[in-house]
Amino acid sequence: MPSAAFQPPQHGLTPTMRDVLDRMRRAGRPPLHTMSVDAAREAYRLGAEILDLPRVALARVEDLLVPARDGHLLPARLYAPSGARLPVLLYLHGGGFTIGGLDTHDSLCRQLALQGGAAVLSLDYRLAPEHRFPAAVDDAWDALQWLAREGGARLGLDATRLAVGGDSAGGTLSAVCALMARDADLPLALQLLFYPGTAARQDSDSHRRFAEGVLLARPLIDWFFGHYIATEHRDDWRFAPLLAPDHGDVAPAWIGLAECDPLVDEGVAYGDVLRAAGVPVQLELWRGVVHDFIKMGRAVPEARQAHAAAAQALREAFSP
Repeated sequence: MPSAAFQPPQHGLTPTMRDVLDRMRRAGRPPLHTMSVDAAREAYRLGAEILDLPRVALARVEDLLVPARDGHLLPARLYAPSGARLPVLLYLHGGGFTIGGLDTHDSLCRQLALQGGAAVLSLDYRLAPEHRFPAAVDDAWDALQWLAREGGARLGLDATRLAVGGDSAGGTLSAVCALMARDADLPLALQLLFYPGTAARQDSDSHRRFAEGVLLARPLIDWFFGHYIATEHRDDWRFAPLLAPDHGDVAPAWIGLAECDPLVDEGVAYGDVLRAAGVPVQLELWRGVVHDFIKMGRAVPEARQAHAAAAQALREAFSP
């Protein structure tokens, strides 16, 4: 779908999405960017399952540790709908590189495993400000290499069918890992990107249109990036994959976007850049919803639609 199809929203939020945001405002909770990092992490964790779908039961749910290059062991959680030798998705959670973890994305990963017919390994990469850029990139890349080279076999999975995916900051990390995998001759079946951040500067039209009144408003973006990355590193393509010198020969991409999201223009631009480099891209846009909508499956039907679409993309990418 070309960029011209993505115009500023004429109809605004869906009634359901507007109701969800109104209920959040009436709850009177302080914005995350006004909290300490520890308080914001706890608030995000406690709120994660209020709107998310109930956690579905799966045949395999296992906590494990993944080695990083410095010897640190990264917590991870494996989800699988059966004990078979399944293909595997490395999932990298969102949260602005500062908040989020295994529990905040547990329900989503269960849905992707169940509907996608694949194993999902969710990684608890290290967060800022304790671990600033490029620590999250290094942890994600280390986990992907570990899965491909030894971890998949140890877990009884088919690591020859491997994908990487994530939402928001995790989408950024996934796009970066896909570029690094290409350079390392590590084949990936798919990069699954939910509303990824891809640009060095937050100056697009969608950043201006949705600077306030949505979940990912400008003050929160500034708070996240202030903790994560120094100004002089903003032009590093490992933060802004749009700036990578070459996008050719990376894994096929599935990109799922929210219309009323500051990041929507970046997601469209990344799809355009990949297509121009000859990369197969499937880009889907959900109208009238905001950033983080995929974690609102109890209330927002578009979340359930996005789960199904992403799972279908996984099934097709992993098909023999």
